[in-house]
Amino acid sequence: MKEEGQATDEAMMEKEVSIDIANFAFLPKTMTLKKGATVTWINQDTVAHTATADDASFDTGLLAKGESGSVTFDKPGTYSYHCTPHPNMKATIVVE
Repeated sequence: MKEEGQATDEAMMEKEVSIDIANFAFLPKTMTLKKGATVTWINQDTVAHTATADDASFDTGLLAKGESGSVTFDKPGTYSYHCTPHPNMKATIVVE
């Protein structure tokens, strides 16, 4: 059974996937990808958010409502990230 907030296995096969930002959360909260995939964060919220790596390896910059930002993941690893203005918003990308 899939946990709520986890991406489906189909996401691992895609080269381009999206993560929604809504209600002060990243959806899905955890996503597993293949190396070389591009993630696009789309802000559906009424306030600006970022997707910023905890290790500073990527940052979308502030995204206003309706804006998006993308990052391509070329190296396997686990990437924890957060929203800079709202640090309680956290999520993880696993690149295989």
